Amino acid sequence: MKKPLVGALFAVLLLGAGTAPATAATSHDAAAPSTVKAAASSSHAAVKAKAGAKAIGFAGTVALSNCSGSVIRTPGSQPGDPALVLSNGHCMESGFPGPGEVVLNQPSTRSFTLLNSSGGGVGTLRASKIAYGTMTDTDISVYQLTSTYAQIESRYGIKALELNTAHPVQGAAITVASGYWKRTYSCNVDGFVYRLKEGEWTWKDSVRYTSACQTIGGTSGSPVIDNATGKVVAVNNTGNEDGQKCTDNNPCEVSENGQVTVRQGINYAQETYGIVPCIGAGNKFDLNAAGCVLPKP
Repeated sequence: MKKPLVGALFAVLLLGAGTAPATAATSHDAAAPSTVKAAASSSHAAVKAKAGAKAIGFAGTVALSNCSGSVIRTPGSQPGDPALVLSNGHCMESGFPGPGEVVLNQPSTRSFTLLNSSGGGVGTLRASKIAYGTMTDTDISVYQLTSTYAQIESRYGIKALELNTAHPVQGAAITVASGYWKRTYSCNVDGFVYRLKEGEWTWKDSVRYTSACQTIGGTSGSPVIDNATGKVVAVNNTGNEDGQKCTDNNPCEVSENGQVTVRQGINYAQETYGIVPCIGAGNKFDLNAAGCVLPKP
């Protein structure tokens, strides 16, 4: 992961003047045309859900300026609550939070393009604040919007995606739905990583995909959806591009006994069930709530 670029260079990259890392749409933001063409071809086959599984579309996903995301709710969220958007901590407009840093209730006017099931943009949503963001233990950002769930559903006919309250299951069929690229990737949960280390950041109990999910730049922040339930179980965030060990854009797996494993070309996500206990009445974050183990400021 590298810091975002803006302005002219950002525009050049969007036109294909650079290649994309595995996931984070930060300094690169877009793949070269040849990469996009190849990925589009492979994802066309991947988007077909396995027999018996639900077909996962884009309804409820959003496109950020540099990443992907989704409108999410907890089981306790109410129609009149301000809606929430989930993405990565490294996708925040305020920059990468350092190790141990937590952003809480920081004002924001960031906009998001809301997509329908086929990937068409149906409207623009706007944030009122970054309710929570961090790259410590996990890699998440949660924006509070100026619109309620009821308003979004009434205006656009789109419902929020629900966060699963349970830990993901190894072997489960999943879909990574990128609002930035309007592209899906289908694979399975290959396993879980005790510690995933990338540069100066360390994440706990990360999801490792099977090799079919070859996510690219711009898919950072995409919801990882369990095909059987249609619920969000993780948020896509990184992958090892070059086979390097524990460097930026090249995360490594660290076991409980300290053994380091590098899996070039394999991509990862951060679980989201742990967010649920931290969101209380009115969709407000309460980091002191029972069961909430998210890092505190």
